[in-house]
Amino acid sequence: MNPDRKPSLPRVFLLTGPPGSGKTTLLQEIIPQLGGRAGGFYTTELREQGRRVGFEIVTLEGERGLLAHVRFASPHRVGHYGVDLGSLERVGVSALRRAMWAGQLLVVDEIGKMELGSAAFRETVLNALNGEAWLLGTILQAPHPWADDLKRDRRVQLLRVTRGAWQGVRQEVVAWVNALPGLRPRLTGTKGKLLRALMAEKAKDREL
Repeated sequence: MNPDRKPSLPRVFLLTGPPGSGKTTLLQEIIPQLGGRAGGFYTTELREQGRRVGFEIVTLEGERGLLAHVRFASPHRVGHYGVDLGSLERVGVSALRRAMWAGQLLVVDEIGKMELGSAAFRETVLNALNGEAWLLGTILQAPHPWADDLKRDRRVQLLRVTRGAWQGVRQEVVAWVNALPGLRPRLTGTKGKLLRALMAEKAKDREL
């Protein structure tokens, strides 16, 4: 993941910072400005009686799926949470692949320990980096071998989000998005359904 020359316009734009720094909030504020030219997912907390009990994936098309829960039995665990890699791949990874196929900006929140447990997720991020796709996402700040390698890639622009620098980072992200060439609007209606069916068939083929 280390080409010799850094392009003038980064293919991947990643936000990092400590929990609570506003990475996801910044991403969610920018998404409506994309006018349907993006696809992918972001992550929200699941709470019961004011206590966080898990995380949910929400695609830019409005589909939802469980990412992790304290009561979800799984061999893949991050802290107190059992991670549902099947749901991540059916909902989140599929949304990224549809966006890539349709020529849209890929949105990923986040590239974190839970998501990185999925080989399909890692493969999709690398396909975006090595192909013709553009990707905007958040990535964990804590050390992680795979994530650290991605952060060091010359094609990746990494910005640290802090409360004091929030507006400055937002302006840089908006300027990058506005400079992206060739983004296509999201397919809806019959065309959108056909694309989803096609991607589902391809997913079945990969499982065989």
